[in-house]
Amino acid sequence: MSERSATPFLLEGTRVNVRLAELGDVDAIIAFFTMNDAHLARYGAACAPEKLTRQHWLEQVEQSRSEFSRDVSCRTFIFRRDVGAVAGTANLTQIARGPFQAAYLGYSLAESEQGKGVMHEALTLLIRFAFAELNLHRIMANFIPSNDRSRAVLERLKFTVEGRARDYLRINDAWHEHVLTSLTNPDWRP
Repeated sequence: MSERSATPFLLEGTRVNVRLAELGDVDAIIAFFTMNDAHLARYGAACAPEKLTRQHWLEQVEQSRSEFSRDVSCRTFIFRRDVGAVAGTANLTQIARGPFQAAYLGYSLAESEQGKGVMHEALTLLIRFAFAELNLHRIMANFIPSNDRSRAVLERLKFTVEGRARDYLRINDAWHEHVLTSLTNPDWRP
């Protein structure tokens, strides 16, 4: 397993910045999950009340930085540049090296930011980083068929639909079918 510096990186966009969380972001992270609880719960991205504590998120920030340095995940937050508030999350998880060179992409966005192109901008930055800096060959993203916004952002990013998985993920006590998509890196380096 390779090690990388946990030195913070900053992916700067026009309206958003994407980066690993820092300890000073904990209150903004809690505010994001608290304000968007009902919205995020529909897709399984809400935080359980016991996880909306400073202690929990202080530990999560440290764990995320450790996972990044160990090359197993890249869990980022999307920050609005104008006010510095957390607008969403964008995560590359289950990073696999060897012959696979892949990761899963997961993301969530504040209800108030829906339909503004914020997620497209953030994911464009993260995907560029994943391909150029992390040298991933494949990114996989899956969504519930009824999630039209997720479908649209992945289509706009040129993800390819590879199929459907029945009873793929358990969300809110029920198994949900998901559409499986991926994007590959044309400039991958051995």
